[in-house]
Amino acid sequence: MKWWDALLGRTEPVKPDLDALFALPSAAVTLQAATGLAPTGTGSVCFRSAEGGAFAELERDVTQLLAAGGGPPVEESKDAYGYTWLLVRRTPEQLSDLVTDLHAVNFSLEAAGFGPSLLCSLVVFADESARALALVYLYKRGTFYPFAPLSGQHRDNALELQVRAAIEGELPIEPDLSRWFPLWGAPGL
Repeated sequence: MKWWDALLGRTEPVKPDLDALFALPSAAVTLQAATGLAPTGTGSVCFRSAEGGAFAELERDVTQLLAAGGGPPVEESKDAYGYTWLLVRRTPEQLSDLVTDLHAVNFSLEAAGFGPSLLCSLVVFADESARALALVYLYKRGTFYPFAPLSGQHRDNALELQVRAAIEGELPIEPDLSRWFPLWGAPGL
């Protein structure tokens, strides 16, 4: 059947590799050395909420899980497109803990059958001159891309390409630039 699918141009969807998130701390060291951008300690997960009590209960459980044991409180917000964002804050030195928190949210949603609702996760970086950058993990593609917003809904394309060149050996980078979606107003960015 694979031959027939290839003939018709059908491909199997890429399976997300949530463990790729754990490569972020080492990529952050490379990123800081190459660009001066350091972790800010903020990260978020974006997903489309599903209707029903099961999803609402899961969302509550995930939020409580992250805040348990003196962990950071989770800030929930909705954007103009109806997506839900869970923002987690840690100290900049706790990037590994932040990545673990983001992985836990993604894994919990996926394990409960809500994987198709996941859009992306992002971790925010900044430098001394207040340039901001997010490394965005596209759940459905299993890849990362840099997003560097400027004021007025403009992007710093040169910085994004510089970051791609710096970390492409450490993270699976999205090769299709048309999939490097702007995340205007993303929490924490």
